[in-house]
Amino acid sequence: MRRTYLGVSIATVALALSGAGGYAQELPGSFEGVRLDVKLIGGQQYEALYERIGEWEEATGATVNIASKQNHFELDKEIKTDLATGLINWCVGSNHSSFAPQYPGIYTDLAALLPQEEIDAFVPSTIEASTLDGRLVMLPRAQYDVSALYYQKSLYEDEESKAAFEEEYGYELRPPETWDEVKDQAIFFADPPNFYGTQFAGKEEAINGRFYEMLIAEGGEYLDAEGRPAFNSEAGVRALQWFVDLYEAKAVPAGTTNYLWDDIGQGFASGTIAINLDWPGWAGFFNDPESSKVAGDVGITMPPKGSAGEYSAWSGHHGFSVTESCDNKEAAASLVWFLTNEESQQLEASAGPLPTRSAVWDWVIEEAADDPFRKEVLTAFQGAAEVAYPVPQTAAWIEISNAVYPQLQAAILGDKTAKQALDDAAAQATEILEETGEL
Repeated sequence: MRRTYLGVSIATVALALSGAGGYAQELPGSFEGVRLDVKLIGGQQYEALYERIGEWEEATGATVNIASKQNHFELDKEIKTDLATGLINWCVGSNHSSFAPQYPGIYTDLAALLPQEEIDAFVPSTIEASTLDGRLVMLPRAQYDVSALYYQKSLYEDEESKAAFEEEYGYELRPPETWDEVKDQAIFFADPPNFYGTQFAGKEEAINGRFYEMLIAEGGEYLDAEGRPAFNSEAGVRALQWFVDLYEAKAVPAGTTNYLWDDIGQGFASGTIAINLDWPGWAGFFNDPESSKVAGDVGITMPPKGSAGEYSAWSGHHGFSVTESCDNKEAAASLVWFLTNEESQQLEASAGPLPTRSAVWDWVIEEAADDPFRKEVLTAFQGAAEVAYPVPQTAAWIEISNAVYPQLQAAILGDKTAKQALDDAAAQATEILEETGEL
């Protein structure tokens, strides 16, 4: 089940766009008068890339209409509505390796629209994860996702705090290496309602994904060898109880069960959170004094381990797809290429996100050589990527997440015990897998 996505090698940049019937021209191509409707994931860490759309329009003569831009959970619901009503009347959509298996048949094979040497320029395992049933349904962007632990360095340098912590907990105050240490330190640092030890995204796939990786770290499994839900185990109870204990201790904000990724990113940047498990795309934002009150005080380290000695390292990557119904797939493929090409990946990676093009990894490593913060970020996320693993390989992952997360919330809020919540969630997940024919 474990998969490492990263690897560095030199690859050439392709110069020709090849479509059906032998169509070929230099990238990005000429598409005068073509209009592409697109649906994109929204959020602070994605906006810099979208500013490049104007460059593509100028270069090709085409225009791009952003028909929708919202967080990926809402975008996923919209795409499912489009599927149900038969209204896939747009050409390019944001996608993710965790979401893509839900959409069989709606996205075209990009391998038929782009040169092989351009596809070969990506880290091979990201192309593998973007290929479903032999079709390359998504081209990866520089948004490889695995989490690492951000923290406020000054909290760990205060001598009075260090002495008080060691007296109370019996070990040295240092950036946490385990989830038990995260809990200890989060409770120690918390001073509600002004300051909190940590936080978490508490709904949608976000909380289910965090629970999943903590379950793995505790030695459990989400689905067993037969594909049946197995998270209502002792390991699962330990993982969920971590969230429950922190909520009861008021070491996390009261609204954390309604948070998504932008909320926790803004929360850490506000200076009111001590420790924050988060994605690479926030690194530059956190260390920018124009956007963050903790700029210059940000440390980063590997994600924590659980009691089984395993890391929390749920991973995946973002990308763009072209619909089968698009009436100008060549133009759409050109846009997707442009938003994932070497220049675009350098733009995104300069703010912290991890690239998915091999040559951009070489560039990132070179750029980080004289930048201590970027070097620290790169070291932490490269280490996390080496132990990373994808979500369970089921097309029902998001549907299961939508059933499981309310049960996780019920336990966190004290409406159910952790065991009751997980038993109920497992029963619902089993029904979903039976209905989809996977069981």
